[in-house]
Amino acid sequence: MQYYSTNGKAPLASLEKAVVKGLAEDRGLYVPLRIPRLPEAFFAEIGRMDFHAVACAAAEAFFGEDVPAEALRKMVCDTLSFDCPLVQVEENIWTLELFHGPTLAFKDVGARFMARLLAHFTHGDGKEIHILVATSGDTGSAVANGFLGVEGIRVHVLYPKGKVSPIQECQFTTLGGNITALEVDGTFDDCQALVKEAFMDADMNARLRLSSANSINIARFLPQSFYYFHAFAQLQRLGRAQDAVFCVPSGNFGNLCAGLFAREAGLPVRRFIAANNANDVFYQYLRTGNYCPKESIPTLANAMDVGAPSNFARIYDIYGKDWNRIRALVGGGTVSDAQIRETLADCHRRTGYLLDPHGACAYRILRESLQPGQAGVFLETAHPAKFKDTVEQATGTQVEIPARLAAFMRGTPCKTPLRRDYADFRNYLYGL
Repeated sequence: MQYYSTNGKAPLASLEKAVVKGLAEDRGLYVPLRIPRLPEAFFAEIGRMDFHAVACAAAEAFFGEDVPAEALRKMVCDTLSFDCPLVQVEENIWTLELFHGPTLAFKDVGARFMARLLAHFTHGDGKEIHILVATSGDTGSAVANGFLGVEGIRVHVLYPKGKVSPIQECQFTTLGGNITALEVDGTFDDCQALVKEAFMDADMNARLRLSSANSINIARFLPQSFYYFHAFAQLQRLGRAQDAVFCVPSGNFGNLCAGLFAREAGLPVRRFIAANNANDVFYQYLRTGNYCPKESIPTLANAMDVGAPSNFARIYDIYGKDWNRIRALVGGGTVSDAQIRETLADCHRRTGYLLDPHGACAYRILRESLQPGQAGVFLETAHPAKFKDTVEQATGTQVEIPARLAAFMRGTPCKTPLRRDYADFRNYLYGL
């Protein structure tokens, strides 16, 4: 499979180059030259398949031309050492729980798969790789834990000072080893800009072998399509696969983009809904046709605090830059901090289900948007314990901290302060 850049000025790349480089030479994001379609027979039988079988079939479609079948199967099975169950919350509404992995966040799937795919392509070549990753919350912990101890790879996590939850921060500042946490005096967008600028620095790339594990990397976001297929299989077993609608908490839009790629590969989903918090750049695009990135705003759903979502470029590109095509398939909505608190309390009071702030955004917008007869699925992207104070204050219910999360909190944080200035970041990298 070959990959092209969304900016259209870089040469076509192999999967290996797209994964190792992360970002194309023209600062564009890599997209498959074609999206393979799975056969109708696969979807007819999907309800009888377990998670591994479903994910292996999807992985074969997307990556099978470039990775031997047995190696790919092992990557998928090693990645998915946990389930992503569909849980009914109320009539016609289910949540896809994506927090059962090592760091209790949906990004465990993409980060773990990418670590294995990158190791497959670079094993034994003797060249150290430096992974640069910007995080607004869960990406840093998922990537850091996915690559922890991987020989020949060093991870540098850039995160905005004071803008991730204390529990999230513990998950990537306490690991040590080949993981370094960089505390940036700025926003997530500043962190992401530093990473992108490093990739465009010719001198830097001549000195260091750089790669990214943000959802700008094809190997980070695309494996997230696996759990959309799995959710559909679970709906089929319930007799509700027809008229399925997915509502996705959206920040950098890698998760929604993965769902759209699954649909283009044949997944018969009626519609997607992008749930935004106060950072509503995409929602305003759906309303007006004008895409206007802006400075991000801190909210209770901090992983969604992105003012210039990278994956908009992929969504825009695969639908031919056609606003009407995009809004015909993707709806949207925004949720304020006050509404997040209200939704956390209301859902728990009525149903007994405990949401996290990101899932609360998606749940609220799904309830407002769902049509009669439709089966609504919202993605619960992180365990509520990762936002313990917010959830407890809103619901009046104590949130139990899972043992593996408590283990992170007992570690000793180690972080390096960094100004939101590229010269400062460059000097740090040059000192490695």
